[in-house]
Amino acid sequence: MQVSKWQILARRYQYDREMISVNSGAAISTTDQGRRFDIDALRVFAFGLLILYHVGMFYVYDWGYHIKSAYLSEWLQIPMLLVNQWRMSLLFLISGLAISFVWGKQSSRKFAAIRVWRLLLPLLFGMAVVVAPQCYYEALSKGIIEPGFFKFMGMYLTFQDFPGDAWAGEEIIVWTWNHLWYLPYLLFYTLLLIPIAKFLDGPAQKFRAWFRSLRSVSLYLVPVVPLMIYGTIIYPKFPYVSHALFDDWYAHAMYGTFFLFGYLIGRDEDFWAELSRLRNVSLSLAVVLFALLISTDKFVPEDPSIVLQQISTLITYLNRWSWIVAILGWGHHLLNKPMNWLPYATEAVYPWYILHQTIIIVVGYNLARLSLGPVVEPILIIVATFGGCLILHEFVIRRVRFLRPLFGLKSPRRRSS
Repeated sequence: MQVSKWQILARRYQYDREMISVNSGAAISTTDQGRRFDIDALRVFAFGLLILYHVGMFYVYDWGYHIKSAYLSEWLQIPMLLVNQWRMSLLFLISGLAISFVWGKQSSRKFAAIRVWRLLLPLLFGMAVVVAPQCYYEALSKGIIEPGFFKFMGMYLTFQDFPGDAWAGEEIIVWTWNHLWYLPYLLFYTLLLIPIAKFLDGPAQKFRAWFRSLRSVSLYLVPVVPLMIYGTIIYPKFPYVSHALFDDWYAHAMYGTFFLFGYLIGRDEDFWAELSRLRNVSLSLAVVLFALLISTDKFVPEDPSIVLQQISTLITYLNRWSWIVAILGWGHHLLNKPMNWLPYATEAVYPWYILHQTIIIVVGYNLARLSLGPVVEPILIIVATFGGCLILHEFVIRRVRFLRPLFGLKSPRRRSS
């Protein structure tokens, strides 16, 4: 009987998951031999949402982006604001979860080396090749350079200086990582986590057990405490998320904490059972808190009292955490089961993430010149983005051996006939 590629991927996925569970020395779940399908599904969901969010950035009114459509919309600000409150925090939490499942499989040195290879190589290739068209079209839209992509690439790859406001607003512009900023941040947090994980495995075991024992009201309030501290102390000094790594202290505090949260809760079945049990409460609370967040943004004065400021800050971070708790709870309830599409989607996430914004900007810039209207244009951009990612991943990246590591994919296993 002929075996389809979907069955091969599913079997490979099952084998990998079983080996992760066995080699980590701890069961991830009591269902389906320890595999946690919901985490992979939520990762796919989070990155898919990121793609749609970046398409929205092309159209949302009064929000800066590399290039903008002529068809800007104010109503997009509400759904974009809703997602923007938790989307990247969720991604970093899921990244911490992933590490908790594989921690202990290799030595710390080998683990660090693998993570550096799988994050740094795609980052450097992405900055040199994939992000370059974004820079070209942004500078072109500003009238800073003359048309001619290959001439631009000759200057870009030889590290020649461009005008300061070409695409990042600095005095000297050479390369940039644009949407790939997630990779150096993730690498930084991963390397920091190695000694922290050893500490949590040893002297701080009681702290990890205490955090996993949070239930009911304390599950909502305790994780918000450090976020409140960051919002009160760090945010006033570093109010802008720069994505520049070295001066992004508020972002590091926020994203690094969610990354640690993911590692802490990763393999505890009782904690996940509590998230699932509270899923309706979490979603209702999140909706109410977002409504309050919108209200405070409109009705709180620009120079509020300390009490009003703290209440507003509390609403902001409770809203952020409640949405994440709701997504994790519903994801665990609905998605922790085998799904035919999941193995392929899990593999595709990394290449799609690297590719998607470049496709959005290249297609968006060229479609915007055709004046197709506020309905046809975004539909074509969405179709082109998802279609372009699918075609490049399926027919180019995963089939060309030397391209696979450049997009974060492992080399294919040698299989006997």
